[in-house]
Amino acid sequence: MNNQQLIIFTRYPEPGKTKTRLIPALGAEGAANLQSKMTETTLIKAKKLLNRMSLSIEIRFAGGNLQLMKNWLGSDLKYQEQGTGDLGERITRAFESAFNQGMKSVVIIGIDCPSLTPEIILEAFAKLTQSDVVIGPAIDGGYYLIGLKKIIPELFQGINWGTSVVLSKTVAIAQNINLAIDYLPELSDIDRPEDLKKLQF
Repeated sequence: MNNQQLIIFTRYPEPGKTKTRLIPALGAEGAANLQSKMTETTLIKAKKLLNRMSLSIEIRFAGGNLQLMKNWLGSDLKYQEQGTGDLGERITRAFESAFNQGMKSVVIIGIDCPSLTPEIILEAFAKLTQSDVVIGPAIDGGYYLIGLKKIIPELFQGINWGTSVVLSKTVAIAQNINLAIDYLPELSDIDRPEDLKKLQF
């Protein structure tokens, strides 16, 4: 029974609607192209895991529609719209949906972290056998990965998303409710023009 799921959060690469903080450096078209490239790269890494573990992959998307997503990334994947609300509400909904489908361990990643490897994702699932929550810290104070074995909505409430306190606030909540936390290597996200020098494909 396939009860491990990797959920990838991304956005349909429509110019002007995606990677808006990078538009001053890349232009609307360039920012959308980068979004497209980073999503495709992340998906290639995720698919490499299919040879090494039993895994279901789901794309949670914003913007566009199901047909546009299938035309872009292929019709062999599971797709679900992220829906409304802030990032915390959308993450909570994704976890709830996965656990309601009988998943036993679920990992959510974005597409903003080019240095994320299949091995690190594999490590996240391995650490989930021992811990309640696994976090991949990002250098900017957020996180590039979070994994759970059951839905814990508190982890995603009352957080100022997109700020440098996302990680510390999440960890504080987890400690407050006595969760066993494990960590992955700290990596860089690509969110702002100054991050572009860290790009590697």
